[in-house]
Amino acid sequence: MEKKKGNGKKAMKVLGIILLVFVVIGITGTIANKVYIKNTLEYIKKLEPVVLEDRLSIEKDTDGFYTIISDRDVKIVQLTDIHLGGGWMSKKDDYKVIDTIATMVAEEKPDIVIATGDISYPIPFTAGTFNNQYAARIFATVMETLNIPWTVTFGNHDSEIYSIYNREKMGEFYSSDEWKNCLYLMDDESVDGVGNSVIKVKNSDGVITQALITIDSNDYPQDNKFAGLVAGITGNYDNIHENQIDWYKTTCERLNADNKAFIEKTFEGDEQTHLLEKYGLVKSLVFMHIPPVEYQQAWDEFKANGYKDTENVKYYYGTLGEKVCHPTNDDQFFEAALEVGSTQGMFVGHDHINIFSIDYKGIRLTYGMSIDYVAYGKIDTKGTQRGCTVITVKPDGTFDCYPENYYQDKYANPDKEQVTMQVLNEEFSG
Repeated sequence: MEKKKGNGKKAMKVLGIILLVFVVIGITGTIANKVYIKNTLEYIKKLEPVVLEDRLSIEKDTDGFYTIISDRDVKIVQLTDIHLGGGWMSKKDDYKVIDTIATMVAEEKPDIVIATGDISYPIPFTAGTFNNQYAARIFATVMETLNIPWTVTFGNHDSEIYSIYNREKMGEFYSSDEWKNCLYLMDDESVDGVGNSVIKVKNSDGVITQALITIDSNDYPQDNKFAGLVAGITGNYDNIHENQIDWYKTTCERLNADNKAFIEKTFEGDEQTHLLEKYGLVKSLVFMHIPPVEYQQAWDEFKANGYKDTENVKYYYGTLGEKVCHPTNDDQFFEAALEVGSTQGMFVGHDHINIFSIDYKGIRLTYGMSIDYVAYGKIDTKGTQRGCTVITVKPDGTFDCYPENYYQDKYANPDKEQVTMQVLNEEFSG
């Protein structure tokens, strides 16, 4: 009996020591993270603001959405899979991310930056924190210091189940008045996802020439939020929900109706006829994180035809470096886009070493170049995937886009690491 009591006391003592160790680690980590964030924000605020010689006017329209006023090309820089850890353990990589973003944005001088998800990467054993707002604050502060209009869509890592803040709280963070250059809106809370929104481009006459639609592609299936813990193995990702598709279709229909009504009210005769033909159907671009299955279907058809164009496929650039990690269930979003008939292109991230742009059934499907320094093992030694995507929206509503690799000479940064530009797909590297 005495021996059992002695063993029990010993076990309790060991348990107490273990708990004490965890408490000490927790307190130490909390202090280290607060010091890290303070020092990092001070580092960011030393960045030079980007001077735009012809800064476009941006205002809120009567419907509450932001509107860019432009009679010239609108230059967009897409950033994706930024993967800021936001903790003391990710300091080295986070500073690389900060420098990469600042260098590219300063060189490109875009009218707006759109980040398509995975801004935050609060993986505890990588970042040293569960606080996903730390990373969000770093990114927001970078953009505000650079003084460039910007917005975001969410990726699967921005609000992991173990993160301190859920998607709604992250949306409130980005839509806060604290960020003067941020065009992020929460919009209709009755619709699934957080941050489904639209930014209109109008000319000085008041005609909508383009719509930039941001959609939350969600993260993991609603019935299994813990899927995120093994998603990298299982590829188990959520899809765009039915009410989001309805919202998208309704939004496009409303844009068309508003533009048609404005043109008919404001213009007459041949000019009215011309404008209705040109802008009656408002062209749009969609920005989201997780690619629909059609990205894989388009590449498969391209490959099956000997890497040559088909009736459905027109190749622009890039390679498939890994399997497309599309939603587990077909969400019918691409089919809805075909039905609406106004969406010209889709821009995604998620798959860090897929870098291609390919037209499929009349919609151009493009992967943004990622920035990731932490998620994919040794990906930073390859160099081919890191950069941004530049999108040019023209006054007639058409667009073009192209990738810009971070390691080219024009992005002058003395601290830029040296890499070996490896071929991502030996079979096809067009």
